[in-house]
Amino acid sequence: MSFHVIVPARLASTRLPNKPLADIAGLPMIVHVARRAAQSGAAQVVVATDAPEVLQACAAHGVRALLTRADHPSGSDRLAEACELLGLTGDACVVNVQGDEPLIEPAMIRACADTLKQRPECAMATVAHAIEDADEFRNPNVVKLVCDAAGRALYFSRAPIPWWRDGPAPATPHAGAVLRHVGLYAYRADFLRRFPMLEPSPLERIESLEQLRVLWHGERIAVHLSPERPGPGVDTPEDLARVRSLMVSP
Repeated sequence: MSFHVIVPARLASTRLPNKPLADIAGLPMIVHVARRAAQSGAAQVVVATDAPEVLQACAAHGVRALLTRADHPSGSDRLAEACELLGLTGDACVVNVQGDEPLIEPAMIRACADTLKQRPECAMATVAHAIEDADEFRNPNVVKLVCDAAGRALYFSRAPIPWWRDGPAPATPHAGAVLRHVGLYAYRADFLRRFPMLEPSPLERIESLEQLRVLWHGERIAVHLSPERPGPGVDTPEDLARVRSLMVSP
């Protein structure tokens, strides 16, 4: 099975400036992400960035990168431009790996791509895992989702869903009843190139979740249920310190 990985990377992070270039074990974070993604068996791994500095860092470590426009409102828009630059069309499978996930599991990337390949009725695929912690369940920074009987996403929310109607949610959510969304996506290339032209949905604006635009316009998202949680991502200086402590110098 052939699939392509594109890693969007921009320097303008409010919580952690110059995040893609943050040093982890002697290498820029974006290089770690690309190298992990390459272990998934992807046909190619390409970084899509708006910053010449990221382009140069990738070139210095043998990572392919493309310079994209600086005015993209989202990572999906940047991916769509990269898809055009790479000439990816039709049902070609494109996996979006976030540039702040240096501990992403290669097997999870491949599983996401496999899920899309197996679901011809879906325009996208993504990943989720079980939540068993009540604090995580109530945390608005943790995106939850519910699926239909066929394993397709019904809704994504920052609110705790599903909710127990007849009383408070249990202290420990029942394993498998509550799912945490993992921000890993596989797209069909034609849909990805069309996505920026879709009108943003009211739900997307309320929840600040881009994937709700997909459901709003009637497209389907297949969900791979992972038995494992992903490694920690990097959003803040504290996250960066944690990841650095987990990785050793090459």
